Amino acid sequence: MKFSFLIENKTEREGILAEHGLSIYIESHGKKILFDAGPTDHFAQNAQAMKIDLSQVDFAVASHGHYDHTGGFPRFCEINAKAPIYIHKNAFRKSYGYENGVMDKETCGIRWTDEQREAIADRLVLTEGPVEITPDIIVTGTVPIGDDFKPTERFSYYLEDGTLVDDDMTHEQCLIISDPEGIYIFSGCSHRGVLNALEFGKSMFPGERVAALIAGMHLYSATAEDRKRVVDAVENEHLDKVMPVHCTGIKAICDLKARLGDSCMVATAGDVYDGSDR
Repeated sequence: MKFSFLIENKTEREGILAEHGLSIYIESHGKKILFDAGPTDHFAQNAQAMKIDLSQVDFAVASHGHYDHTGGFPRFCEINAKAPIYIHKNAFRKSYGYENGVMDKETCGIRWTDEQREAIADRLVLTEGPVEITPDIIVTGTVPIGDDFKPTERFSYYLEDGTLVDDDMTHEQCLIISDPEGIYIFSGCSHRGVLNALEFGKSMFPGERVAALIAGMHLYSATAEDRKRVVDAVENEHLDKVMPVHCTGIKAICDLKARLGDSCMVATAGDVYDGSDR
């Protein structure tokens, strides 16, 4: 197991670009995987600087239908002529976020042009439930939520008849990889709750220990009470490694690092993780 952060909100590496988004290149079980593609083409520039050949990627996964995870896929399809992209069937909602209760004017959803979507349409594999790529690699499809789940941010989208409805983020999905060390759970933003993503990921490989949770946890806008609830629950899982990235927020990252110590790794663009780094 080896994975490299092509895009993350921050970087400590000279010559590596950082921006609000996420893209991770993964090598496992003889497969080369792209998990998300950031908001722009910068992921590809970083891959080149890191000597990663994206043309050899076997398949890609879009964690959900927001621009900061999908913007680079048209460029990826120019570089790579073969890899399918597993994306949820509901990912193409034109969603809008809110700032201080006021809906944003620009969509936070996928921002491909009609021409770009048409050009890569035959590369898209639409998911809903779990999809087994190999016996050791699963794309979860919709992450289920419990009755007590409280989202930290609201999104809405328009139906075809113009009605504005809440986006329940059913297009959020995770990538789960079973390795001899345990399972690796990759979650882009965890809009349906990082604890739900963790539990659903564990259910894909019952009885296996979790080697690492690599997740945007979407806690930057959470209350102190909600941050503590999540940090407490993550600590109680006794995971080998926790990598809070992207939308987790600096306060929650600091909370996790303070609580988990060396078990919490603060990843940045340009970082490379090898399964032996334990």
